[in-house]
Amino acid sequence: MDWQKEAEKRKDHMISELKELLSIPSVLADPAEDAPFGKDVKQALDWFLEKGRSNGYHTKNTGNKAGHLETGEGDELVGILGHVDIVPAGTGWTKPPFAGTEEDGRLYGRGAIDDKGPTIAAWTALQMVKESGAEFDKRVRLIIGTDEESGFRCMDRYFETEEMPGTGFAPDADFPIINAEKGIAGLVFSQLRLKRPDRLISFRSGERTNMVPDEAVAVLKGTADEFRESFGHFCEAEGITGEVAETDDIVTLTAHGKSAHAMEPDDGKNAGLILAAYLNGKLTDDGQRFVGFLTDSFYGDSRGRALGFNYTDEASGDVTLNPGVIRYQRGSIGTVEVSFRYSVTFPFDQRIHSFVPAEFALDIKSNSLPHHVDENDPFIRTLQRVYEKQTGKTAELLAIGGGTYARVLDKGVAFGMLFPGEADVAHQPDEFVDIENLVKATAIYAEAIYELACKK
Repeated sequence: MDWQKEAEKRKDHMISELKELLSIPSVLADPAEDAPFGKDVKQALDWFLEKGRSNGYHTKNTGNKAGHLETGEGDELVGILGHVDIVPAGTGWTKPPFAGTEEDGRLYGRGAIDDKGPTIAAWTALQMVKESGAEFDKRVRLIIGTDEESGFRCMDRYFETEEMPGTGFAPDADFPIINAEKGIAGLVFSQLRLKRPDRLISFRSGERTNMVPDEAVAVLKGTADEFRESFGHFCEAEGITGEVAETDDIVTLTAHGKSAHAMEPDDGKNAGLILAAYLNGKLTDDGQRFVGFLTDSFYGDSRGRALGFNYTDEASGDVTLNPGVIRYQRGSIGTVEVSFRYSVTFPFDQRIHSFVPAEFALDIKSNSLPHHVDENDPFIRTLQRVYEKQTGKTAELLAIGGGTYARVLDKGVAFGMLFPGEADVAHQPDEFVDIENLVKATAIYAEAIYELACKK
């Protein structure tokens, strides 16, 4: 079977389905009736389940938090895990984030590459194998999650009652094959003894720890003339933009940075850290201690050197820290929520409390342990053969700081769909999927399904 030709035949249909899915703004929201992560997220899950039902798959909805479409026969189960939830659109788009705009060989929209496009590719690939006449000797289950971007609660619920696949992959990262994922811990630094207020009234930046925040706002007593010139020069030197506004001796400073995925904070410009660095030394008491902590601990230091967290290993590389949610309210709160991506061999228990500045407390809000599949496992070897046959390139093994559904499987890897050299635009404005590569990934997934689950 020429899977590439089969995928090309389905290109227009695949694009049409992806546009439908991109039009659903499936961002985590307040619970609604039978929609624990919001009605739009549930709509995206229902969309996939209906596709499965109408095409003859066995489908199941697990608590409106996840679901699956299953085909094939046999005792063993192969899993493909994708997600339909997305991060907020954010600012800076030149295309509508939920319109599925097609232009110059690309399809734009929030979720186009993370993870609606890759999940559509896997769905199309499964359809191709099912319709090819190949005889399954294993069951294949496309598992759809709805809370990947905010803590994997969907998978926690799903695997409370559902079967664990013997092997599986998540089309939610890079090709060739990612067999190692760093640990991901949610850290919360809290300012203690907020009893010495100063001119800083509030400071706010970011909504998700897994995104580099692209906007920060500080409100403080003063006049615009105190800040306008120096803030403008500072923003220009940092390569960002900012504004100064004044109302009744209350000044609002706004910094606009660049969003990026938290697994590599240096790909973005953290507006919260930049604004804190500007204010550092201009405040006193509680406000100064807050911006000073941000500046001393994180500004220009995504590798945790100041906190004593710096570490690297051959399997997975450097640790990284992303202060993604920053909040200060005079006399009330001062918190910094950090996504800490740590190397596979990082001694977490020994190092995590190695250095905490005075007047701050550290709490571990969550901790997803590192994940690793041995490079010599037959499952890995099969995927390598498939990738090399379809691309003609060596299937090197990779490690990432991102967290995919592969880590919830006993034996799972992340398998595409970004190809080597492709820009990673996940979580960024004008997120897109390259249509040619979408088709190519579909062919790879189809052959992988065939090799893993069909009689030869």
